[in-house]
Amino acid sequence: MSGHSKFANIKHKKEKNDAAKGKIFTIIGREIAVAVKEGGPDPNNNFKLATVIAKAKANNVPNDTIERGIKKAAGEGSGVNYEYCSYEGYGPNGIAIIVDCLTDNKNRTAANVRSAFTKGGGSIGTPGCVSFMFDKKGEIIIDKEECEMDADTLMMTALDCGAEDFSEEDDCYEIYTDPDSFDEILNNLKNAGITDFASAEVTMIPQTYVTLTDENAIKCVNRILDLLDEDDDVQNVYHNYDEQ
Repeated sequence: MSGHSKFANIKHKKEKNDAAKGKIFTIIGREIAVAVKEGGPDPNNNFKLATVIAKAKANNVPNDTIERGIKKAAGEGSGVNYEYCSYEGYGPNGIAIIVDCLTDNKNRTAANVRSAFTKGGGSIGTPGCVSFMFDKKGEIIIDKEECEMDADTLMMTALDCGAEDFSEEDDCYEIYTDPDSFDEILNNLKNAGITDFASAEVTMIPQTYVTLTDENAIKCVNRILDLLDEDDDVQNVYHNYDEQ
C-alpha cells in the first residue's frame, strides 16, 4: 500500500490558516460529542473517546478545548444530536469519491454535498456505487522525524501488535490493520511505547488510483474536494484521485 501524498496532506492541513484549523476543531468537537454520548466522558472507560482525543492531539487541538468539548457533551440536555450519513459519487473522468458526514440537519448536508459535486462537474450516485473500489482499513501514520525506532524494529513491533501490513515511505511509516481490530492494535502500539501518531483512523483505501492529465479535469476535481473540505458537516472525504 502507499499513502499517495496522505502524509503530505496531513502536514499541509496542520500548517493551514486559522480557518482551516477551525474546521478541524469543528470536526473533532462533533466526534467528541458522539463518543461521549455513546460511551461516557471518561476516556479510560471509553476507547472511542480516547481515540478521538488522540486524533485531536495529533491535530494540535489544545487540551482545554478538548476538555471543554467533553464537559459540554456530558452535560444533561446540552449539545446537539448529530447523525452520521454518507454519500458516494463521481468526479471528472470517473474519479470515485466517498463523503462521510456528521450532521444535525441531513437535508442541509445533502444539498451542500450535491452542490459541491455539481459545481465541479461531478455527480452524486447511489449508495454503493463507488465504495466497492475501496478497502476499509485501519491506518496509522507515523512521522519519521518523530519516531525513535528504526524501520525494522517498528515493523516487527507493529506486526507483533497485530498489524496486517507495514510500509516505509519517504517521510513516514504507515501501519495498516483490520478495521475491526483497529482500537485493540492502536492500544497495543501505545503499550509498546509508540504514542506519537501523525494520524490514526479507520479509513477507506482505494484499490487503484486514477491519474489526471487534463488541466480542466484537475481543476474541477479540486473544486469538488475544496468545497467539501470547507463544509463543516463533512468529516472525511475519500477518493481515488492520485494527487502526486
